[in-house]
Amino acid sequence: MTRAPHRHGPEDLCAEGSALYASALREGWVTVEEISQAPCLLEFGLLRPDTADPNRLKPVSPAVALPGLLEGIEEEIAFHRGRETKLAEMFRPLIALDAERASVPENPMISVLVGFRRINDAISGAASAASGELLTIQPGGFRDPAVLAGALPREQDFMARGGHMRTLYQHTARHDPSVIAHFEQLRGDVEVRTLDEVTERLIMFDRSVAFIPANPDRTVALEIRHPALISYLVTTFERLWRLAAPLLPTSPQPTTASGNLSTRQRTIAELLVEGHTDAVIAERLSMNIRTVRLHIAKLAATLGSTSRAQLGYLIGQSGILHEETPTL
Repeated sequence: MTRAPHRHGPEDLCAEGSALYASALREGWVTVEEISQAPCLLEFGLLRPDTADPNRLKPVSPAVALPGLLEGIEEEIAFHRGRETKLAEMFRPLIALDAERASVPENPMISVLVGFRRINDAISGAASAASGELLTIQPGGFRDPAVLAGALPREQDFMARGGHMRTLYQHTARHDPSVIAHFEQLRGDVEVRTLDEVTERLIMFDRSVAFIPANPDRTVALEIRHPALISYLVTTFERLWRLAAPLLPTSPQPTTASGNLSTRQRTIAELLVEGHTDAVIAERLSMNIRTVRLHIAKLAATLGSTSRAQLGYLIGQSGILHEETPTL
């Protein structure tokens, strides 16, 4: 006999089941064939097989059936209460974490700035609020005169409020008339130094807020206010600053004792020994690749090299990489 399951619980007994159960209580039994109308009576334990007659089913007393059904409900309640306790325990640390986050000041320690306008507005806002120190690192060689002209009023206003400005460029900036003219126009406490290589661009005000690029074309920037990161950037700047040479007044590059090599040529020699190509050296030193090759040719002529492989060997043997760096 096939019984289709009924989609209800014992508390919502179907009409067929109610009628058949009432009939069984009155008569004392129902036939097995009749149960096809209400198979739920067997599922809920309201009918049981008659041991004396396999074709009959006898009713279970309601007073006996009810406690059994209630016991099942209590077990289900206990199961859900257990789930409730587990959920509460799982979410307790998450609620605490969310409360911690909510207590953090609204101003984030690291903000992402998208687009030149938003970046410039943020830098201008930080500049107007600063009056102590401005640290900048400007990689690359020649600067756009329009960019320098746009920065001039902001920098001059900062120094007029008593600010001190220090800027790091690469050595190639020494040959940029726009850079020289820019700093000759500034009036106040300003220092400029140069190195062969510097880090990516950095602008920092009062050692409290810094701006660095977040993508190659610099259309996205990070505004950093995290004290640990600010401290790291200041340390990096100070170490580079101690290694750098003053830009103004300008002076010709001195030569080393080894073969009349300039400081620039010795830097190129170091990069050659590291195995870099002409293109990579030009990019790192912000130089034209033709200029790099002219310096390499001067190195080869000075050291008597006839091949690039021999040049690397002769550089290592000459001792020029271990000499004290002269001041530009």
